[in-house]
Amino acid sequence: MTVGPWQGDWPDDPRLDPELLREGDTRNVVDRYRYWTVEAIVADLDLQRHRLHVAIENWQHDFNIGSIVRTANAFNVGGVHIIGKRRWNRRGAMVTDRYVHVQHHEDVAAFAAWAADAGLTVVGVDNLPGAVALETTTLPRDAVLVFGQEGPGLTPEAAAVCERLVAIAQFGSTRSINAGAAAAITMHAWIREHADLASVEY
Repeated sequence: MTVGPWQGDWPDDPRLDPELLREGDTRNVVDRYRYWTVEAIVADLDLQRHRLHVAIENWQHDFNIGSIVRTANAFNVGGVHIIGKRRWNRRGAMVTDRYVHVQHHEDVAAFAAWAADAGLTVVGVDNLPGAVALETTTLPRDAVLVFGQEGPGLTPEAAAVCERLVAIAQFGSTRSINAGAAAAITMHAWIREHADLASVEY
């Protein structure tokens, strides 16, 4: 839903963007952030970000990355981490990357060092040998979920730094779920376990 120019007395709130107040707000943001500046929205989100982080390997410019970033914004994760190539498909993020902290890591080793310093458990999401069913396991509260490229999945290097592997139960003929869909499913599983759902407004 979009809103037009502000009606009534001009508000005295430093969080509000004068241009949006004059022209209207057509952004895809929840109602409480209408007319807010991007900086004010990010600052407010920073006060309530989850301890969940998401990482994606990016060796072939995977088009799923934009979708994963958009979902990460919806769940207000602590950060999104791109491993490998710095460039990625921002179009799929629908400008939601403005509200999420996106960090680049040159390779798996650099990412693993960051995760260790941050005190996060690295959880790989792929149907590899040794993986446990996502549906019957408990995800750590302080975690970073790692996803591989569409098709090949996690590289051996990324799988090796994962403290555990989880796989999504499947019942059809396809070997794997789309990476963007798998990320959404796994992030939501974490949300169901660890988020304060009573605070959600619809």
